[in-house]
Amino acid sequence: MKSTGLHKGEAVPGAAKVDPIIVIDGVTRTFGGLTAVDVEHLEIPRNAITALIGPNGAGKTTLFNLLTGFDKPDAGTWTFDGKSLHGVPAYRAARMGLVRTFQLTKALGLLTVLENMKLGATKQTGEHFWQSLIPGMWRKQEFDIEDRAMRILEKFKLDAKKDDFAASLSGGQRKLLEMARALMVQPRLVMLDEPMAGVNPALTQSLLDHILDLKDEGMTVLFVEHDMHMVRHIADWVVVMAEGRIVAEGPPDAVMNDPAVIDAYLGAHQEIDLGVVTGRVSAEEAK
Repeated sequence: MKSTGLHKGEAVPGAAKVDPIIVIDGVTRTFGGLTAVDVEHLEIPRNAITALIGPNGAGKTTLFNLLTGFDKPDAGTWTFDGKSLHGVPAYRAARMGLVRTFQLTKALGLLTVLENMKLGATKQTGEHFWQSLIPGMWRKQEFDIEDRAMRILEKFKLDAKKDDFAASLSGGQRKLLEMARALMVQPRLVMLDEPMAGVNPALTQSLLDHILDLKDEGMTVLFVEHDMHMVRHIADWVVVMAEGRIVAEGPPDAVMNDPAVIDAYLGAHQEIDLGVVTGRVSAEEAK
């Protein structure tokens, strides 16, 4: 069931949220003469699943990179849970509870699945040189981390692969591993960059279920996606970008019928079923 009461007033670009976890103000990023991101104001609602959609080149991944410390803006500020993230590097943002996955998975291929998981845990005593020389100082924590990793792998049905090298996994399994590894940080906000890209249809439903589970477990989810069926199915709120700007936001059904959204896709000459975007055909008819 979709969440309600996420925003205050009218659902327009920059709409105030009842309880935002991220607040963005005046963030811009240019590459030469190209303005990739120009977001005047945006709030991401807490404990909800928000989809960030838009045509290719709209600036979605660049905005992800800025928010998570993988890139630096030309101007602007943003906060996560009331704390400024301006100038905060990616590893510190992750320690604060903001984690992300990538469109192209970043699993460490020559480490096993379990080793990838354990590497995702933070505040490991054994990472410090002097403490690492005394097994008694880190051994129990190591056991606890491995136990937590195995519980998450079981949930993602990757426990049977724990001793396999990550490089041997299929594309869909690597997506699952990346999402599972992100949970080792015990995050409050999970940002997924095109989680369904390149995934075998057999694993699509599994990924959808895991994203819904994140919300059920009290996490906030922000994801980039092109699949409108998926957006309609799991998103509580949708934000639309075009040419670096926020052109619309609101509940999924309302956004899909917004003329600004239709114009954004038409203007980019996207190969998209506008019947689905505008709600003129059902998802079943569009299959």
